[in-house]
Amino acid sequence: MGLFSKKIISWYKDNKRDLPWRKTKDPYKIWISEIILQQTQVIQGLPYYNHFIKIFPNIRTLALADEEEVLKVWQGLGYYSRARNLHFASKQIYKIGRFPKKYEEIIELKGVGEYTAAAIASFAFKLPYAVVDGNVYRLLSRFYAINIPINTSKSKQIFTKLAQKLLSNNKPDIFNQAIMEFGSQICKAKKPKCKICPLRTDCKAYSSSKIELFPVKKLKVKEKKLYFDYFFFKKDKTTLIKKRMEKGLWQNLYEFPLIEFDKKTNNKEILQHQKFIFWTKGIEFNIESISEFEHKLSHRIIHARFWEVNCKNKLPEYSYIKINTKLITSYAVSRLTEKFLQSKIC
Repeated sequence: MGLFSKKIISWYKDNKRDLPWRKTKDPYKIWISEIILQQTQVIQGLPYYNHFIKIFPNIRTLALADEEEVLKVWQGLGYYSRARNLHFASKQIYKIGRFPKKYEEIIELKGVGEYTAAAIASFAFKLPYAVVDGNVYRLLSRFYAINIPINTSKSKQIFTKLAQKLLSNNKPDIFNQAIMEFGSQICKAKKPKCKICPLRTDCKAYSSSKIELFPVKKLKVKEKKLYFDYFFFKKDKTTLIKKRMEKGLWQNLYEFPLIEFDKKTNNKEILQHQKFIFWTKGIEFNIESISEFEHKLSHRIIHARFWEVNCKNKLPEYSYIKINTKLITSYAVSRLTEKFLQSKIC
């Protein structure tokens, strides 16, 4: 074991956070934690993990659950394809009868990439596969002063090969946990704790006073702006929703009647839109309120307005599900819609 590995493992043993997935070798629970933490920080992901494991404690309960139930438990975490892939993969595993134990089998599960497969293989089965996440990229790029942008396909190969070389074959599970924890807690993206870092004497970025220049990143793709207008039609404590069936954003989640735009529109344009005219034909209504929200996704910013529309004689006759407004929270919806509902008492 090299000096780098010895130092971060020693640091980890004294400083690691007390997290439930570190107390188990159950590949199912490790898998769930890794999928949750793919796009979510530990502090936000921990309560979701605990709740998910409580509802779905094993492969069988997840595999036999309805997708809507899985999406509802996942609600608020975002990137809902993760939940759909989890559910699909659980059926794959349940059919096999056991959780796969080899890296080559684990990576075949839907939604599992090289990082997640390496994490499960090493944490659950002590197999010698190095993990490379954002924390590892940052730590290694600074320690070795690597100028290659970390968000390129070329860098993935370079950093994975380097991490694999550093990996302790005797303790791959501990090394992988240690290097990620070290990057998260010491070699932070902002305000890294260089003064207490046990690696600083050998860190090239630190010795050259260039910590702030690493990691190098290629310019991001410009964020696309979308404009969503939702209509919360109400009459006698009932409203309309439907499942979003299109592939992509928020697939299989429920939403209010929606008009989507790729440019900003004013209120008059909305009220004169053919969809709104069609929905409200023959209906006496008044606009109770308009709530505005901004919701950021990867490469997209959604500017949303929620129109509360009181219908006096009837609800629009359209291909939507009519439900009691009090039951909305029992349906799986996007985080954007959830934010609106949390601001209202339905």
